[in-house]
Amino acid sequence: MTKNKKAWLFAYSTWDIVPVLAGIAHFGLLCLLFWSFFHLPWWGFVSIGLVWSVSISWNINGISHNFLHNPYFKSTFLNKLFSILESITIGFSQTFYDTVHRRHHMGNSDRPDEQGEVIDWLSIYRHGHDGHAEGMFSYVFLTYFRDDPKKIYAEIKKRSPAEAKFGLFEIICFVAFYTFGFFLSWKFMLCYLPFYYFGHCLSNLNGYFLHYGGNPDEPIAWGVSSYQRIYNFLWFNNGYHAEHHFRPRMHWTKMHEFHEEIAEKQKAAGVHVIGPPHALGFLESNQPKRELTNLNTKEWEAASGQGAPAKA
Repeated sequence: MTKNKKAWLFAYSTWDIVPVLAGIAHFGLLCLLFWSFFHLPWWGFVSIGLVWSVSISWNINGISHNFLHNPYFKSTFLNKLFSILESITIGFSQTFYDTVHRRHHMGNSDRPDEQGEVIDWLSIYRHGHDGHAEGMFSYVFLTYFRDDPKKIYAEIKKRSPAEAKFGLFEIICFVAFYTFGFFLSWKFMLCYLPFYYFGHCLSNLNGYFLHYGGNPDEPIAWGVSSYQRIYNFLWFNNGYHAEHHFRPRMHWTKMHEFHEEIAEKQKAAGVHVIGPPHALGFLESNQPKRELTNLNTKEWEAASGQGAPAKA
């Protein structure tokens, strides 16, 4: 994506003011959640808490994701400030996320090699069986605990010691912010953390169906797309995921246009497309069924009393 040399604030498009304001509003929602704990009945707090959980996935897969690929501002200083804001709001370092996401695009949800290793640490095949994807539930609820901060830090440091230090600074910022939250009200924080964790689980659910049914061996079909209009409007075109993996630096505002440009090639390559938003991908009728069970061939035969299923 070519930078806009005429612009004075935004690096690629003035439309990036929308996700920037959305990111600031997201931090405001966190403040509202804190306020609601003391001023609303329990059902009001729980309602806002569930909205907060959904908004974590919304931010990670929309605002934060697009920011990693095309930093919003021309100013390095402003980009760093926004990165810190995102780290505090979402609850993890954006610099660390950037490194994990780099490997995601290097491996494109690759299958394990002969040694059982993958390039993409987020690959849905990493903990699967017989070359099939991991079961949905284990991926959704366990992925949060699988990150190795030391490994991620070492990878960042190889590329840029300065970035590695900034990533640690982001971690210090959000840990200090959450510690301050316990100081203000430990009761709130204990009620908040389940919503925080559930939000990251929802992000994992979204990520699972971004690649479930995709083809790790075909570049144009690496991702799975959803063209549901409301979803793409709210999630900053995150639904165009096959297109995104084919051209990772394509700006989010150009995704629909790019899709129309390569639509015939996508059909020829068998790009997997689902109707609902990715987070509701389990409702799609045209999904490979076997991987959702997370059973290997012998387990499948024993459970079903049938012969080995056809390869998904």
